[in-house]
Amino acid sequence: MKIFDTHCHLNHDDFYKNVGQIIKEANAEGVDSFLVVGYDKESSLRALNLANKYKGVYAAIGFHPTDIDVSEEEFDSLMKLLDNPKVVAIGEIGLDYHWVKDPLQRKKQREFFVKQINIANKYNLPISIHSRDADLDTLNILKENPLKMGGIMHCYSGSVESAKELTKMNLLISLGGPLTFLNAKTPKEVANAIPLEKIVIETDAPYLAPHPHRGRTNHPKYIVLVLEELSKIKNLSVEEVANVTYENARKMFHV
Repeated sequence: MKIFDTHCHLNHDDFYKNVGQIIKEANAEGVDSFLVVGYDKESSLRALNLANKYKGVYAAIGFHPTDIDVSEEEFDSLMKLLDNPKVVAIGEIGLDYHWVKDPLQRKKQREFFVKQINIANKYNLPISIHSRDADLDTLNILKENPLKMGGIMHCYSGSVESAKELTKMNLLISLGGPLTFLNAKTPKEVANAIPLEKIVIETDAPYLAPHPHRGRTNHPKYIVLVLEELSKIKNLSVEEVANVTYENARKMFHV
């Protein structure tokens, strides 16, 4: 059984100095592939450094919607790294209206999102999308700016209806720790309604640890708990769900 953690932050300060041990612990649970996702220039450079150093580790580089106050020079210097074969996606990019309330800054987020989508299409790369409290605008932008190579809705928290719309646009729905929460009504509904062929799994480590570790530091090895919950919802074996979601991720990232 092989597992692909499609969104984790091994580039985070909590992990970066001890990343070899964290990868080893995850490997012991069957996790053999990791997408380490950047959110600004430094974290993206760290992601690529880890991808170049460790087998089974890949990088997504880009600017998170709350980290878009960057110069053209800084943006361009990071985008020059997209030719590296271990960069398999642009991310995490998108919209975050939870932390950003100012209308002008939200407008800037939308413009920056489109800018990074255009870069992804130019380089024939999928994207990893962060969307928080911005479902409608995210959906509209994706409809107006079709993705050439598709992408992943990271830690999806939207409705079943929106998820169905997104999967029509070559997007996969990524489910993580919140799927296991005892009060997780909507994520479970999404997991039940969306075909397994349109689903991948993630940890978002060190964030959003699954039950019973909720509120503590998340680790890639805990993705097994997400996998087990998804298997229960789908009434399928853990091995089958692992295999299908693994192949979904592998095909999306072309690895």
